Amino acid sequence: MVGLGRWGKSLMAATAKSSRIAFPRAVNDAAGFAEVLEDAAIQAVVIATPHSLHREQVIAAAAAGKHVFCEKPLALTLADARAMIDACQQADVRLALGQNRRFWPAMVALRQIVGDGRLGRVLHVEGHNSNENSNRVTGGWRTLERESPGGGFTGAGLHALDAMVSVCGPVRRVRAQLLRYRVEAPPLDAMSALYEFENGASGLLATVRATPFYWRVHAFGAEGSAEVLGETELVLRRSGAAPERISLPPVDSLRAELEAFADAVEGRAPYPISEAQMLATMGAFEATLRALASTRP
Repeated sequence: MVGLGRWGKSLMAATAKSSRIAFPRAVNDAAGFAEVLEDAAIQAVVIATPHSLHREQVIAAAAAGKHVFCEKPLALTLADARAMIDACQQADVRLALGQNRRFWPAMVALRQIVGDGRLGRVLHVEGHNSNENSNRVTGGWRTLERESPGGGFTGAGLHALDAMVSVCGPVRRVRAQLLRYRVEAPPLDAMSALYEFENGASGLLATVRATPFYWRVHAFGAEGSAEVLGETELVLRRSGAAPERISLPPVDSLRAELEAFADAVEGRAPYPISEAQMLATMGAFEATLRALASTRP
């Protein structure tokens, strides 16, 4: 484990009962990271460090022959993400991205419903992710604009954007706005964006910093819609039928994504988030940040 902040500790705790992956070492500085790269007994590294360090650390790990799991965002620019993917491909090591919401049972079900064609042609998708986590962060790198640009977008909103991309694919165009109500810690702001996807679907995203936790991803098709509310709840609506509320058994999404990484390393199955999908989300992320700084799409 590289990075011992709140999230790094959460990832380590999630594997306490796993037979697929274990952490013999945890480091929190450059010297410790260098030692890890020189340790032949370590097959892989999990990176949960400040966002601006991801490119350098992923490329260094790949050069040392280590498989890499990198927490989101993969990078802060599309160019950096491409360089990281290229480095892992050239070193023949697996690269996995930490987007634990993809492993939520309701999100897995949503992608299956869309993929099976039960909604018909998807015309529109909406994503909302808000929480109060920023109220507990009064200092450190997460408060810096260069590490977490776009108000609450990098921390919470990116989860919703990735969910929308997982349903509709790459983004063609985006318009966005960020309204700041308080800049000093803890910050208050609301970010929203309007998307056009390459497949012709439209999209709407919002994130509020800070308000009680809320997660919603809603795909609208010509023959029905499917709405995810939280980790395990999904509402399926079809023409001429009463809404069907589906409750799914919970899973430990952090453990699930790390064990999926282990499966990819050992060749059991590809990691569920492909490199093309990583780039699609990063391209949409970077374009959204540009749109936030402009009055034009």
